[in-house]
Amino acid sequence: MALFLSIDQSTSVTKGLVWDSEGRLLARADVPHRQLTNDLGWVGHDPMEILRNTLRAAALAVEKAEVRPEEIRAVGISNQRETAVCWDASTGEPVCEAVVWQCGRASEQCARLEAQGLADSVKAKTGLPLSPYFSAAKFAWMLENEPKAQQALARGTLRCGTVDAWLLWNLTGTFATEYSNASRTQLLNLDTLDWDAELAAAFGLTAECLPQIRMSDSFFGETTMGGLFPKPVPVHGVLGDSHAALYGNRCMRPGEAKVTYGTGSSLMMNAGPQRPKAREGVVTSLAWGVQHEVNYVLEGNVNYIGAVIQWLTQDVELLERASDAGRIAASVPSTNGVYLVPAFSGLGAPYFNDKVRAAFVGMNRSTKRAHLVRAAEECIAYQIADVAAALQAGEGPALRDLCADGGPTRDAFLMQLQADLLGLPIRISATEELSGAGAAFCAARGAGLAEEDEWFSHAAYREILPHMPREKAEEMMAGWRRAVELLAGGTL
Repeated sequence: MALFLSIDQSTSVTKGLVWDSEGRLLARADVPHRQLTNDLGWVGHDPMEILRNTLRAAALAVEKAEVRPEEIRAVGISNQRETAVCWDASTGEPVCEAVVWQCGRASEQCARLEAQGLADSVKAKTGLPLSPYFSAAKFAWMLENEPKAQQALARGTLRCGTVDAWLLWNLTGTFATEYSNASRTQLLNLDTLDWDAELAAAFGLTAECLPQIRMSDSFFGETTMGGLFPKPVPVHGVLGDSHAALYGNRCMRPGEAKVTYGTGSSLMMNAGPQRPKAREGVVTSLAWGVQHEVNYVLEGNVNYIGAVIQWLTQDVELLERASDAGRIAASVPSTNGVYLVPAFSGLGAPYFNDKVRAAFVGMNRSTKRAHLVRAAEECIAYQIADVAAALQAGEGPALRDLCADGGPTRDAFLMQLQADLLGLPIRISATEELSGAGAAFCAARGAGLAEEDEWFSHAAYREILPHMPREKAEEMMAGWRRAVELLAGGTL
C-alpha cells in the first residue's frame, strides 16, 4: 500500500501527517512556531523557522507512523494563505519576517491605492476587496519599508509568494504556486487565470517577482525533505489550507460548503467551474485547479476564532485551559447582555472594517467571569452566522450542506450554538486534520495513486441538529449586530 506525507503549515504550528491510500491518518506530529508581535498589533513569522519546522514535523510524523521513509510515494502541502514572504533568490534568505494574514500593517498602502481610484478595479478583477488582509498589500509594505526588499528588487532577485511558494522553493527548487493560493494574493485575475500586470505594478511588483501558477495537483518537483527520504519524492498536491479542507471534506459540488475553525476561520462554499456573481460581504476566489479544471468558491474569512480563546487563556488569563471555555460558558444561561466584538485587528467578512477595535459591550456591575467567557464563545458563532447569511444572499448556488472541522469542533457548547444560530445541521468530520487530508488526497490523486471513492470510503461524520427556536436565534443575532454597529459607528 502506498503512503503519503502531507505538510499542514498553519498559523500556529506546522504539522506533518502520514496517510495510507484509503485516506486513513497513521500519524501526526506538531511543531509550533513563534508569533512575532508588537505594540502596534503587527503579527509576523520567521520564514526560516517555518522551514526548519516543516522538515522536523515531516521526520517526526514518519517516525511516529513507524514506517520506512522510502514507503512515502508523494508529498502534499497545505498552508496558511495570505501570509506574505519575500526573499532574495541570490542568497535564499528572507528579506524580513513574513507578514501574517492577520496583520493589518499595510493599511496605509491600501488607503493610498483607494485614493487613486483602484478599489473597484481590484474587486472586479480579483473578487477581493482592497484590503491589507491580502498578500499584495503586504508585499507593497515590505517594498516600502524593508531595505533588503528594495535592494533585491533593484537587482532583479526579489521573490514574493505565499508560504507554499516559500516551501516549494526550499524543498524542490521550484518557484511556483497554485490557483487557490494565487487567488488570495489580490494579484490573480479571476477571468484570465493569470497574474494581472496592472495590479502587480500598482503594488510595486514586477513579473519576475511572482511565482509560476500551476494546477493544484501538478508535479511541483521532488524533495528529500532535508535528507529524510533516501530518494527524492514528488510533490504533487498544493492547496491553501481552507481550500484543502474543502477538498478533504469532499465538497466537490456547487452549494457544498465547509467551515474551518482554527486561529481564524473560513466559511467556504463550492461555486462550480464558472465564476459566480459577486455577493455582498463575501469574496470570490478559486477553490483549486485539479484534473485540468478550476472550481470557484464564495468565502468569508473571520480573523479571530480560536485566537479568541487563546487570548482569554494566555493574555487576559480568564481561562486556565482553553478546553474549559465551553463548560464555563454553559454555567450561565446567557451573557446577561454582554457581547465581545473580537476586532483585535479589525473585522473580516462580511464587514471588512480594519478600523474597528475589540471591545466587550453591554457590561454592568453584575457581569461575571462566566458571562465574559460565554460572550467570547458566542462571538465565534455569531461571526460564522454572519458569513453564512452573506453566502446565501443573491443569485447563484445556495448553501445546502455544511461540514465543520478544526479543534474547536470538540467544544459541544460552541457547536450546538452554531447549529442553532445557522438553523442548519452541521456535519463534523471524525478526521480533525481536514486540511492535511485534502493536501494528501490531492497529492495522491495527482500522482495517480488514489481514487476518490476509495479515499473517502472510511470518512465518518457526526451531525449536530439545531434546537433553538428561530425567534430566539434571530434575537441573539440582532443583539450581536447592534454591538458591531455601535463599535463601527465610533460612538464608544
